[in-house]
Amino acid sequence: MDKFTQLQSIAAPLPRSNVDTDLIIPQKFLKTIKRTGLGQHVFLPLRFHTDGSEQDDFVLNQPAFRNAKILLVGDNFGCGSSREHAAWALKDFGIRCIIAPGFADIFRANCFRNGMLPIELPGALLATMMDEALPGSSVKVDLKAQRITRANGECVDFSIDPFHRRCLLQGLDEISLTLQKEHLIGEFEARQARSQPWLYP
Repeated sequence: MDKFTQLQSIAAPLPRSNVDTDLIIPQKFLKTIKRTGLGQHVFLPLRFHTDGSEQDDFVLNQPAFRNAKILLVGDNFGCGSSREHAAWALKDFGIRCIIAPGFADIFRANCFRNGMLPIELPGALLATMMDEALPGSSVKVDLKAQRITRANGECVDFSIDPFHRRCLLQGLDEISLTLQKEHLIGEFEARQARSQPWLYP
């Protein structure tokens, strides 16, 4: 998993609440088990007309925000089904940090599992940050300091669970965490093979 330490980028405002995972990545793209290639379909109903042409008024289609790595969104982002593909699609598109008043629990967990940082901030503050998100502006997110430097230069602290913070800083997912105990697992299996050899044909 990619490490997350600091990120500086223009922040794309999407002032919409209750964005569900089917809007983030439609169901018809869920056949793949690969974590790449889904970015082209992210927010498909919002980004494209039915003929495949781009909707010019959608924020991520606008030149100033097309390469945004930070997304400012409304409350309850990622609600709906628990598809991990939603996190895969956003990351593949280039989004590394999502800031919202609140997230659906499973989507929030899927962000952490895939090296993305979900940050919760009060709605009024987030609305102000959306107003500040102008072409040429940028936001800096410092995970180690747990601090956001807004486009106007002011700093905002944010909270994060220490476990998730450590995993992101070190680039550790569940598999990587388990492999850190590989020697202990090996020692256990060796002891068990001696005491219960019938389990090891």
